[in-house]
Parts: sequence; C-alpha cells; structure tokens
Amino acid sequence: MKKVVVVGGGITGLSALYHLSKMSREHNCEMELLLIERNHTLGGKIRTVKEGDFIMEAGADSIVARNEGVLPLVNELHLHEELVYNETGISYIYTNGELHKIPIDTIFGIPMSVAAVNESTLISEEGKKAALRDLETINTHFTKESSIGEFLEAFLGKEMVENQIAPVLSGVYSGNLYKLTMASTLPYLLDYKNDYGSIIKGLAANKQIFKGSSNKKFISFKNGLSTIINRLEEKCSDATILKGAETQNLRRVGNKYELTINGHESILADYVILALPHDVTQRILSHEKLEPEFNKLKNSSLISIYLGFDVPDKELPADGTGYIVSKGSEVKCDACTWTSRKWKHTSRNENLLVRLFYKSSNGHYDELKKLNEEELMKVALGDIKKSVGVDANPISVEVTAWENLMPNYHLGHNQSVQSLNDVLLTEMPNVKLAGASYYGVGIGACIKNGKKTAESILEDIIIK
Repeated sequence: MKKVVVVGGGITGLSALYHLSKMSREHNCEMELLLIERNHTLGGKIRTVKEGDFIMEAGADSIVARNEGVLPLVNELHLHEELVYNETGISYIYTNGELHKIPIDTIFGIPMSVAAVNESTLISEEGKKAALRDLETINTHFTKESSIGEFLEAFLGKEMVENQIAPVLSGVYSGNLYKLTMASTLPYLLDYKNDYGSIIKGLAANKQIFKGSSNKKFISFKNGLSTIINRLEEKCSDATILKGAETQNLRRVGNKYELTINGHESILADYVILALPHDVTQRILSHEKLEPEFNKLKNSSLISIYLGFDVPDKELPADGTGYIVSKGSEVKCDACTWTSRKWKHTSRNENLLVRLFYKSSNGHYDELKKLNEEELMKVALGDIKKSVGVDANPISVEVTAWENLMPNYHLGHNQSVQSLNDVLLTEMPNVKLAGASYYGVGIGACIKNGKKTAESILEDIIIK
C-alpha cells in the first residue's frame, strides 16, 4: 500500500486529498492518506468569521462559478442547496474625488463592444479613438509570454489601460500589468486578437462565456466559504488529518521521503504533495538545485478591513457593488467591496457591511503595516467617509493582514515553475508542488490543481 502525504490544509491540499480518497475507492487502489497542517484549523486563506448579524471572509470572498470543476465539486459535496450567487450591479472606479461607472459590457475593465468604449467616462475622446484602433491593427510579435500590460496598451491605448483596465486587472492579479505575462493572466486575449483581428471583437464573439446567466459569476455559501472546507474535511474521513503540526524538513531516503514534523515522529511517504506558499516549501526542501528558481518567485501582501455599521445598506448608490481606486486618489485603500450589497447573506438585517483592501503595491502600505488594528480602523473609516459619505462608528470590525502570502506572478513565473518541476523530476520524482504559488491564484484554479495533482499520483501508482 502506497502512502501519500499532503502538506498544507488549504483548498488545494484538501482538494487533492478529497480526490485521492475518492479515486482510490473508484479504482480499488488502496492508499494510506495523511494531511499535515501547521494551524489548528483547515482552510488556509479561506476563513469565515461570524460576528453579530454579519458574515465576513478574512481571505477570499467567493469562487468564480465558471471555472472548470467548481460546480461539479459543489454538487459532489451535496452543497448545491447552500449555494448563493453574487448580486449584480455597477462597479466603480474612484478617481479625482468621484465614482465613475465601469461600463457593464467589459471584463476586467476591457471593453467587449464599441458601445462600451464610447460609454466610458474614464477615457477622453482621444483615448476612445486610440482604443478603437484595436479594430484595425494586427498582432505581429506578441506571444503568451509577453507582458499583458504592453499587449493591451499596444492595441487599446495607454489611456484605456491606465484609467480603466489597470485599476481592475492589477487588483485581481496583485501586480504591475507590465510585469505580468499573458500566460499567467488572460491568455485567451492573444487568441482573440489573432483569430478575430481584434480584442474587442473576440470578446464580443465569446461574451456569453464571461457574462453567464444574469451576470452572476461568483458563488459562496449561506454560511460562508468555510462551508466547502468543512465539507471536504468530512468527506475525507478515511484519511488521517494532523492539525497543529508543522513540517520542518523533507529529504529523500532511497525511493521514499522522510518528513520531519515538529512535536511528532518523522514520517516516511511514497508520495508527497506540498500545497504550501512557495517560500515555506523552499525552506522545507532546502535543496541547492531548487534555490535559484524558488528565489525568483514573488509574494505580495494585503491588509483587509471589514467595517459593519448600524446603517441601512441603501445608504450606498442604489446600483453599486463597490469601487476600485485609481492611482493618486486621496483615499488610501486600493478597493472597497460593498459586501452587504454584493452578498445578501452577509448581513442578516440588511445593514451596511463594507470591505476595504490595502495592498503592498500601494504607496501607503509601508506606513499602514506599522499601525495597530484601531489605527487601521480609523484609516478605513476616513476612506469610507471621503468616498461614499458614510460617517458612523462601526459595530463590527475585522482586520486581517496577509503578509507575504499573496502570490505575485511575474514575466518569468511560468519558466521558473517549469524549472522547479524539472529539477524535482530528477531529484525527488514523487514530490509534487501544488497551489496558488504556482498554478493560479483563484479558488477555482486551486481546486482544479488539487484534482490534477491527485490524478497524476493515482496514474503513477496504477502504472507501476
């Protein structure tokens, strides 16, 4: 019987464990399964906090519904009756002291029609003319390893990128667009440009993929995202889950791998999945041939602040779900989600619940990270007062700092990941890297990666 150890109890590790458990039964392939998590709870950056009438997500707040494998997994876990979808509405960009609507017919601020270009109040007439040149220009040299920022600017113009696209897309991928590749962000845009001769035309032809039913693209659960973590743990009852145990070291011993666990006896495994932040994995492996590529991977940081008020949600603009802040604005946050508007289940009495984000790319971040929770709350209250005019004391506050825990893909990211896997194939062939540090930052990408990793191990076991 083969022993498979998963290190890391976030969504990737739990997805891998669940699929290993499920597939071992389906294929009548016995395995001994163990998951090791250094915290006393599972979930990683998925953590639901309930306080009074509010439900708050300390980490990710939703899952993209259309991502491969998400809804099938939800159905397998019998969670379909717990599902909630986002409310639809206008997203704004806050600039020059005002909220400007992001045209509805856009994806990540990228126009999906000529009308969306003309509708924007964020772009001048000259900027709109530059964006519409996309309909006539052709791609001669951009590839999927090119900068997404350079690609978009070349065909949609600098003003469209800086004023409308960058605030949105940089927020999603926690990085400078000019240092992010197409491959690690939106690779299909290159295909659209090449196949349709235009980014705008390509998006228009494939609009249904992005818009979906009633524009409800995101899911959560009635009692918060931790619901899926708890259910995955329940479904892995035939595996051993060791919480509060930190993995210190991993070394190869013949054809097996020895894991040194703080406060526990060492463990020998046939296969190991390291579903951890890359810097933690780097420390555990401590392998000189892996160091150069690990050192090229980057993380960023984020402070999340929830404010719940005894103020009706309707105090906010009637059609809005939140805003993103452009560079140089007087408010210090990068973005603000009107959570009680976007997710009705988060505020039982329809009182106002907002979430503000402060990222390490923010010019104020070095100052902000030195502040205590009360001081951070005051900054957030100031931002809310300036941006939407709400001047009230909160009845609920939740501050979470994710320091150096947000993967930040750069131009050489995919090459570094491939190089790491090439070295592991030679030095530690049954050790698998998994998770957001390598294969996609969203929950959907992590679920898919966890399943794919489990499948590769099962296939290897069956073949051998």
